[in-house]
Amino acid sequence: MEIPELETEAIRKRLARAQGQLGGIIRMLEEGRECTDVLTQMAAAQAAINRAAFSLIASGMSHCAAGESGNADRQKLEKAFLALS
Repeated sequence: MEIPELETEAIRKRLARAQGQLGGIIRMLEEGRECTDVLTQMAAAQAAINRAAFSLIASGMSHCAAGESGNADRQKLEKAFLALS
């Protein structure tokens, strides 16, 4: 299954932002910031990663039926989607 580059680029950008958030969280821990502040940022990073994953799965589902293995790919994507929920 091939996902168009335009869609993977948007997902990559979401993950890069999440990566920046994770770096910020590590700095917050090193600085001894308040637990609630750290947890808030962790929730935001987790949400960003989940959005990227959902976007990838949605893109995959919209393109998976194009090939011969479309049904098998769709089943794998559905399983991955359920693992995120």
